[in-house]
Amino acid sequence: MDNRSSPKAARIAAEPRQGAQAIRRALSVLRILAAGREDGVPLAEVVRATGLTRPTVHRIVHVLIEEGIVERHDRSGRYAIGNQVPELALARPRPSPLLVAAEPSLRRASTEIGDTLFLTMRTGNDTLCVDRRIGAYPIQVLSIEVGARRPLGVSSAGVAILAALPAQDARKIVAANEKRFETYRTDAATVLGQVTAARRRGYGMREIGLVQGTKSISTWIKTTDGRPVAAMTVSAVRTRLGPRREQEVAEILLRETRAIEQAIGG
Repeated sequence: MDNRSSPKAARIAAEPRQGAQAIRRALSVLRILAAGREDGVPLAEVVRATGLTRPTVHRIVHVLIEEGIVERHDRSGRYAIGNQVPELALARPRPSPLLVAAEPSLRRASTEIGDTLFLTMRTGNDTLCVDRRIGAYPIQVLSIEVGARRPLGVSSAGVAILAALPAQDARKIVAANEKRFETYRTDAATVLGQVTAARRRGYGMREIGLVQGTKSISTWIKTTDGRPVAAMTVSAVRTRLGPRREQEVAEILLRETRAIEQAIGG
């Protein structure tokens, strides 16, 4: 008799899959909560963004609260990342190889351009701002802070990273993030159009940035195996990024992202 076909064997084989599904669901909830930073996220928004049922999200959140990974704000009722998360992060205090490799390029580009510069890395289907440099120009665009998380496709950095992926992979990520795009007043068709334009142009650009009256330019950063892992972005008031200066800024960003790629490879 083949034991693999028995009900017990089927049950044992299914248990790891169910366990993995539960972990993935918990992580998807955590990523949505992380995007809410200190203010947190309402439970209804977590339900909508994850596509999970309300009872499932409620159960996951309360288990995470018991473990100190999530907390609930008494006044607003919103849920946010808990104090245990930064404590766990202390187990790996060293900066990432990307940050080390990018430091000289961020310093040069910030000095040369003068506007706000961001380094954003890919994490799953999201982008995470890991560095920000404030330039010397009197008017700076401080659209996001270090630690800000956004769905891939919302910002020029996310568009740039998607543009550097194979088209099929980019479409899958856009489809996965489609429900979350509503919060940022965009949609899948718009994002895919921006990705196509970025591929053609050689860099990502948002004519209207995350802040009204601003414009952003982003170039992608790839590892030695060709995977896009991050993007470097300049955000400025629109009058600072006319056609001529847009090209100048893009060339500086392209030069420095190539330098970062070489540093990562080295």
